Amino acid sequence: AELLVIGEEDMQGLMEVFHRLSSNELDLILHSPGGSAEATEAIVSYIRSKFSDVRVFVPHVAMSAATMLACSANRIVMGNHSFIGPTDPQVVVQTQLGPQSIPVQAVLDQFEQAKRECQDPKLLPAWLPMLSQYGPALLTQCKEVLKLAKELVTKWLAEYMFKGQRDARTKAGTAAASLANHQVFKTHGRHINRDQARSFKLVIDDLEAD
Repeated sequence: AELLVIGEEDMQGLMEVFHRLSSNELDLILHSPGGSAEATEAIVSYIRSKFSDVRVFVPHVAMSAATMLACSANRIVMGNHSFIGPTDPQVVVQTQLGPQSIPVQAVLDQFEQAKRECQDPKLLPAWLPMLSQYGPALLTQCKEVLKLAKELVTKWLAEYMFKGQRDARTKAGTAAASLANHQVFKTHGRHINRDQARSFKLVIDDLEAD
């Protein structure tokens, strides 16, 4: 099946599908590589204004922003073949090779490395071509989008999946930080199976159980 990116246009489709639904319960099948965190935030707000009990089914993969959306459910249904992914956001940087999608944490880490190494004047010429690709607002943008991803997942987990649990907000913050940890996952495309998802305290139902 084709993977569909989450975008602003999905709101209209959801409005059409939800129009005649009267139940407070929703089963949402999610198969997506991710997309816009901002569009995902709007979609979650809309879904949660209509449904109090949401169950997300992941038939294969729900990555990046789709993982964020899954974290707004009360529970996620996964099989042996199902995967979610890291929520560390990406930023598009214009380089000499054209636009490149780069994890924001990698940009921040590289800049910190440059600050350390550029104290040695001999290393400065090697860094200048790379640092010249950074726009004046890129580092601030990277910090803010990373903060936004963690804040949204923390908020949704605390309000929905972990609702009623002891120390829900703390657990939600820990899970959100784990899902966004680029140093652990190394690449944005790493697949997280249901056992690993459970290790983050996410509420996972086995697809095979039904």
